[in-house]
Amino acid sequence: MSVAAPPGTGELTRERLLEAYRVMRTIREFEERLHQEFATGDIPGFVHLYAGEEAVAAGVCAHLGRADYVASTHRGHGHSIAKGCDVKAMMAEIYGKQTGICHGKGGSMHIADLDQGMLGANGIVGGGPPLVCGVGLTAKVKGTEQVAVSFTGDGGSNQGTFLESLNLAGAWHLPCIFVVENNGYAESTSTKFHQSGVDVAKRADGFGLPGIVVDGFDFFAVHEAAGEAISRARSGGGPTLIECKVMRYFGHFEGDQQTYRGEGEVDDLRANRDCLLAFTRRVTEAGLLDADALGAVDESVRTLIDEAVDEAKAAPEPTPDQVHTDVYVSY
Repeated sequence: MSVAAPPGTGELTRERLLEAYRVMRTIREFEERLHQEFATGDIPGFVHLYAGEEAVAAGVCAHLGRADYVASTHRGHGHSIAKGCDVKAMMAEIYGKQTGICHGKGGSMHIADLDQGMLGANGIVGGGPPLVCGVGLTAKVKGTEQVAVSFTGDGGSNQGTFLESLNLAGAWHLPCIFVVENNGYAESTSTKFHQSGVDVAKRADGFGLPGIVVDGFDFFAVHEAAGEAISRARSGGGPTLIECKVMRYFGHFEGDQQTYRGEGEVDDLRANRDCLLAFTRRVTEAGLLDADALGAVDESVRTLIDEAVDEAKAAPEPTPDQVHTDVYVSY
């Protein structure tokens, strides 16, 4: 049965609303738990957390199928979860275990699953946009309805690779969506100091593309904008640039002292700019979902994350003879 969502979203079924909430809650619980676990010293390598930005990944990926592709960033857990990657295998990967989604060789910044359309998190700033141009060109040549989405931070949007990809996708009319998650900081540098112009989305004008700015804390706003852009791309309408204004709750990386942030900034964000609280308030006030249904999702997600951590800790380490597997491909 279809129910009316809050204004501006079109119609969403109850099941799709619950799924959207499940995705956002899973990302939040995954990241909050990683924040705790990383502090124990048991997780190798760097970890960049996505908490606060859940509505962007959930709103965009709600329109994607398994055949569609996503290219992520170093802050890629949210995109991976929203695209359908196995949560337990992701946790094991972050712990560097054999059972990890990449057998423990990629870690947090290189989670990938081509079977799910996840081209991978990417430690190269601005590395994702050129990859989705390749996917878009393949889809165009083969005549499929596939689309490709790249997620890029505000810092990455200043890279030449990003601008070159906008030009290429525009010139070749590729089915690509370029999502900029403008979270206010390129590592520790505010957009006030590294970004010329008010909106990254305005750069689309120079390449003849549609460009739109949305509230990245609002699942429904992201969902509507992404839906229009993806539908247009599937029907041969070419690429779109979507800028989502949002903020992350944690530092650039785990261990970041965040001395560049104002006093009380994060507390204010958590209290007044929480996409999960906003989603819950809107769907319950509209009578679309009730507290019991949402609570059941919360409980199942907590159980999943507990199991994921326990299983990851107990999983075997990669062995020395596995060092060279999955490194080179012989054609």
